[in-house]
Amino acid sequence: MDRQGSYDLRVALVVKSAFDAVILPEFGRRSQALPTITWAPTTVIIRDIQDGARPDGVIITDPALNGLAAEALVSREHVVPLVESRIAIGVRAGEPHPDLSTIECLKAVLLGSRAVAYSTGGQSGLHFAPLLETLGIAGKVNARAVRIPQGFSGEKLISGEADLAVQQVSELLAVPGVEIAGLLPEGAQKASFFAGAPLVGTAHGDDIRAFLDFLREPISREAFTRFGLTPR
Repeated sequence: MDRQGSYDLRVALVVKSAFDAVILPEFGRRSQALPTITWAPTTVIIRDIQDGARPDGVIITDPALNGLAAEALVSREHVVPLVESRIAIGVRAGEPHPDLSTIECLKAVLLGSRAVAYSTGGQSGLHFAPLLETLGIAGKVNARAVRIPQGFSGEKLISGEADLAVQQVSELLAVPGVEIAGLLPEGAQKASFFAGAPLVGTAHGDDIRAFLDFLREPISREAFTRFGLTPR
């Protein structure tokens, strides 16, 4: 997007599918001040900011925003809660959906897979890699896993490099041809919470606050729900 009044927004991949399908087209019909979005995991966004990047605003995890607030880079009063996200396992469309109802079922599915794809830089991977250690199956699963630093693990299903993909629901659904086999079961699941805020000192604070307000409207909340997120 390159319209007059555009501003730089760094956004976690978790909301990309809802943004692309509904939110950005609809907001574009209402406003000439549109975000130029850089998509990346929260860890990468924070690293870039620590290296000196100063976007106009961010949509990232709550803990990461709290860190920016502690450094006086965002104002807590301008933080807007947006969505809750959970982790799932995806398969290529048309493939059988494995039983993921218990931790023992999950272990059996992972050990029986040809290859599991997961992102090491995103919230799902930051949880999944230690989970494999906790389950005592890290060595066997990682020996044939397809690990990517960032991006959509579901793409490895479409390419045929993996038969299971682990990521947040909305990120799996961002890849055409991927189906959700099921959420990680209780005891293995992790919920992540995302919010947005302008950075202190931006000249586009009003524009970003207007966009974040739009993300709380019914049309945006419905889009988030459609793509596997829970509006806050």
